[in-house]
Amino acid sequence: MKKTFDCVEMKRKGALRIYEETKDMTFEQKAEYWRKLSEEAIKSHARRQNRKMTPSAR
Repeated sequence: MKKTFDCVEMKRKGALRIYEETKDMTFEQKAEYWRKLSEEAIKSHARRQNRKMTPSAR
């Protein structure tokens, strides 16, 4: 069986990308980085939920 998706590889690539983006940041800058990402994720989730709830999306 040939793998088409490797979740461990994806996790490692994501962790490396985040490390590279934040390695030179101060603690405060990292806290702001994660705060912004969290806010974006919450807004994105809310938009998806609203699309599911509107009758026109059905």
